[in-house]
Amino acid sequence: MTKIILASASPRRQELLKQIGLEFEVMPSKVEEEINDNQCPEQLVQQLSYSKAKDIAGKMAYPCIVIGADTIVVYKNNILGKPRSNEEAYTMLKMLNGDIHYVFTGFTIIRTDNGKVVTEYEKTLVKFKEMSDEEITGYVNTKEPMDKAGAYGIQGLGSLLVEKIEGDYFNVVGLPLAKLATILSKEFDIKIL
Repeated sequence: MTKIILASASPRRQELLKQIGLEFEVMPSKVEEEINDNQCPEQLVQQLSYSKAKDIAGKMAYPCIVIGADTIVVYKNNILGKPRSNEEAYTMLKMLNGDIHYVFTGFTIIRTDNGKVVTEYEKTLVKFKEMSDEEITGYVNTKEPMDKAGAYGIQGLGSLLVEKIEGDYFNVVGLPLAKLATILSKEFDIKIL
């Protein structure tokens, strides 16, 4: 069976791939996540995921399948990446408070032996409940927001911020599993079910 490489250090993506029974190795890409506000979110996440997958695929000395991914949060045409400080996390959460935003995840799959590439994305609507300033500060103080786009993790304490979602829950966590599994099966002959 062809070896699968995840070009991401994200523990959430690793958990998701384990959840569907995929065997893989982790080799995080060192590609800088440059966010260009002039790009539409769909293009941005696909381009970032492609850059990460291509970076690792180019370093492999044996045939394998590389999966790269990138997730962003978009609020009123503003792209929110990972906060760099508690203050930035607080500002992001205050902005999202009581309103809807969208989570985009792009992923790219590259087969190194024949050069086959598939890049896709998923979009999910998320609505936050109304929170007090104390609740936002309390969540920021947990440090959970610090390595997550939009400053929250829906699979952790951040679940308490979410009133509803429309679309793929796993996309908000970091990988749209159903779409990824379908492409792995149909395009790369990796059977999951």
